[in-house]
Amino acid sequence: MRSLLVGWFVSLAAASSSHLVPGGNAHANDWGCQVILCLSNPGGATQFAECRPPVERLWRELAQGHSFPTCTGVGFWASGPGYEPLYCDEGYRLSLRFGGRGREASCVSTAPQVVTGPECSPGRDHSQLIIARRAGDRERTCRRYVTRQPHLRSKPHYIDVTIDGIGRQRVWY
Repeated sequence: MRSLLVGWFVSLAAASSSHLVPGGNAHANDWGCQVILCLSNPGGATQFAECRPPVERLWRELAQGHSFPTCTGVGFWASGPGYEPLYCDEGYRLSLRFGGRGREASCVSTAPQVVTGPECSPGRDHSQLIIARRAGDRERTCRRYVTRQPHLRSKPHYIDVTIDGIGRQRVWY
């Protein structure tokens, strides 16, 4: 899909460059189409010099609370801005709950993991602990769902750009 998107992007950029990039015969309402075209580039929204001015303007506009620009082109869609400041490593999912300190976030493993030492001691809360012993083994293997602190994104805002028949790409800013 990535190579298809790259091919589509290059051919669309070549075919419509006079209408979608600064310096061509762009109309006032073309800014939204420029932005969507640039954001759909798998190489990055500002890979091409022609994309830097419209994308930098987009970041300024969104930072000031303005809505995402529209594009009247057929086959382009963009979601409204979203916000996800936290993320987890692969193999973990983000879990949000309300506790004594308000909303608390943690990353919980998607499968039980082997734990040792105090994590497997009889004095711990074993509500999520799985203890297994092989026949004839004296050692036990303890597994449980492990929690970790989530990471903070450097760019927590996003929009989802969809190109009809090609796919969807999330762009973080």
